[in-house]
Amino acid sequence: MFEHLTPERVAKITGGKYIGDDRSRSVHVTGAVRDNRDVSPGNLFVCIRGERADGHDFANSAYKAGASCCLAERLIPGAAGPYVLVDSTLSALKTLAAGYRRQFMIPVVGVTGSVGKTSAKEMTAAVLGEKYRVLKTQENLNNEIGVPLTLLSLDELHEAAVIEMGISDFGEMSRLAAMVRPDICIMTNIGYSHLKELGDLEGVLRAKSEIFAYMNADGAAILNGDDTLLRGYDPGVRKITFGTGPRNDVRAENIRAESTDAVTCDIVSNLARCGDARFSARIPAYGKHLTMAALAAAATGRLLGMTDEETRRGILSYIPTEGRSAVIKTGYLTLINDCYNANPNSVAAALGSLSALPGRRVAILGDMLNLGAQSAALHRETGAFAARSGVSCLISCGEEAGYIREGYLNCGSPGANAAGPVPDAEKTSAHFKTIAELISALPAMLRRDDFVLVKASHSMHFSEIADYIPDRFSADHLA
Repeated sequence: MFEHLTPERVAKITGGKYIGDDRSRSVHVTGAVRDNRDVSPGNLFVCIRGERADGHDFANSAYKAGASCCLAERLIPGAAGPYVLVDSTLSALKTLAAGYRRQFMIPVVGVTGSVGKTSAKEMTAAVLGEKYRVLKTQENLNNEIGVPLTLLSLDELHEAAVIEMGISDFGEMSRLAAMVRPDICIMTNIGYSHLKELGDLEGVLRAKSEIFAYMNADGAAILNGDDTLLRGYDPGVRKITFGTGPRNDVRAENIRAESTDAVTCDIVSNLARCGDARFSARIPAYGKHLTMAALAAAATGRLLGMTDEETRRGILSYIPTEGRSAVIKTGYLTLINDCYNANPNSVAAALGSLSALPGRRVAILGDMLNLGAQSAALHRETGAFAARSGVSCLISCGEEAGYIREGYLNCGSPGANAAGPVPDAEKTSAHFKTIAELISALPAMLRRDDFVLVKASHSMHFSEIADYIPDRFSADHLA
């Protein structure tokens, strides 16, 4: 039976001390936030001490905005409402979320992996939304603060939840999974991310696979069967593989890109206990790599009793998130803004999608961070992959990105990608130390009808480039 949170129940679950009048003990608490500017009536405001600000200083602003209670680790002088005093708000937040989640007997899907988590989360939520009322992680709130805030948004109307789970070190997945307790786990791949902390691909797998110790024993792991490490991995629960390879339980055939507008494919399922199926799907967004997200979502839907038609409609309703493979047609050229973040796997996926487009392809690439001792080699391989993928013009920027250009120029081997390699005589490239220098050189490097990919790690601020191109290279501006 569903039981609403109240300040008194928050205190009980967290082991904290309730401070306030008796009337406020039993008011409903609906959801939780950490920023007083995000408060909606009934929210729990979590006071967190940050490097630049202390949430306790904004408690009364939160009450004014409608917060029903605060979670605090120090006294709040002149508090305009009730609060629960705990030793650590961060620890108490996780304890509260774990306790609250236990009362929900709905299917909970945990989504993790090195690349494609957000796309898989959005696609899965879109598919499940055709049958269920779904709670999903908003934006990229996938860490040890975002995950509990998401779980505390559950209410009695939700029939399923899709929770994105991101980590950067050992132990983090255990702490996340202890709260989420997923019935289904989607693992998109094991790639070159956070190598400074995790060491190598085997380390990435060990860190990600901590999730399986906290899964429902009757649940299922939906794993990328095209990934070498995941293909042979035993998660200890029912295993379902997805991918383009013929041995996957759910696979894509006849993948076709409709320029930058959509990707179509046939989805084939051979799932024990679920029967066989085949249907055509259309993903209304740019990027052949989105096929993998559609497969993971289709596998999840099939496990939860959805029909092929429901799954097809859900995939068709998918909307890409901002800054991730967003296509902007300026009237002069086509920009593919994928500068939210980058690692070798996500850049390879972006280049693979770029290779399917007709015409001249330009890749503006920057540093991929946190790659540890393998950084130079991985940047060189990314450049070589760009050459094999048919990139005609490679523009790089950043300390490490110089290795991308080096790999691009030194790649002489033919590629298996749709576009094929570009002859050396037709390849152009340039490297810049700063974004300002790069931007100033673009008018001489970009041409009409180019397809231009912009991608780098988030802290490289390549959004400045992505913002500049539609303004400078528009049909109106250049007419």
